[in-house]
Amino acid sequence: MSTFTKDKLKVSVHDNRRDMGIAAAEKGICFLKELLESKEEVNVIFAAAPSQAEMMERLVSEKSVDWKRVNAFHMDNYIGLADDAPQQFSKFLKDRLFSKLPFQNIYYMGNVGEDAKRYDILISENPPDICFMGIGENGHIAFNDPINAEFNDEKAVKVVELDDMCRQQQVNEKLFNTIDEVPTHAITLTIPTLIKSKYILCTVPGLNKAEATKNMLEGDIDESCPASILRTHSSAYLFLDKDAASKLSEVK
Repeated sequence: MSTFTKDKLKVSVHDNRRDMGIAAAEKGICFLKELLESKEEVNVIFAAAPSQAEMMERLVSEKSVDWKRVNAFHMDNYIGLADDAPQQFSKFLKDRLFSKLPFQNIYYMGNVGEDAKRYDILISENPPDICFMGIGENGHIAFNDPINAEFNDEKAVKVVELDDMCRQQQVNEKLFNTIDEVPTHAITLTIPTLIKSKYILCTVPGLNKAEATKNMLEGDIDESCPASILRTHSSAYLFLDKDAASKLSEVK
């Protein structure tokens, strides 16, 4: 493993996906325990993506956290896709995480545009403490694609149109057969909402994320690569495997 810091962002590069996911989960577990010592409840945002699989497996195995004092949120959901569709993010998280741990509350986002207002109220009443996230091939965080990302967004939750690169990624990850099957719109937590989290654990594996990782760390902090905003957060941690880090000049 190698480590370095880019601006305020702490970066670690791991030999493989499993080591990366375990490291991200264990860092998050430490923060959960720390927060639960001083707070009655902790609010946690989770991303739904194959990149999060190893991290989630490690979280599910952790018995020492008082999960009954943790409220679970997710960061995005497709509009117009059935709640029980396997590609829907609420379903993804329910199957792999939400049904496996005794959370105090699980706040599902819904799949119609009006649900954005309801979720806005929920996330405003329960400010996030920890965010487990990834980044997209286009550098997005949640569904804040470059075409709709706003670092100073006034909304906490909004409806967005997905760009073609984002939609194609869902096909590349074999979640849909063709891009025409991928919904065109989604509900997403906005960038300011994500960045308000006290701690951010960002897990990014794979060669398909190498270019986005390079842009995130070596380009400008700019909405053209939304994930670059993590470099401004004093308690954000980026976990990479060697493939995702393969284009970085910092990693030899």
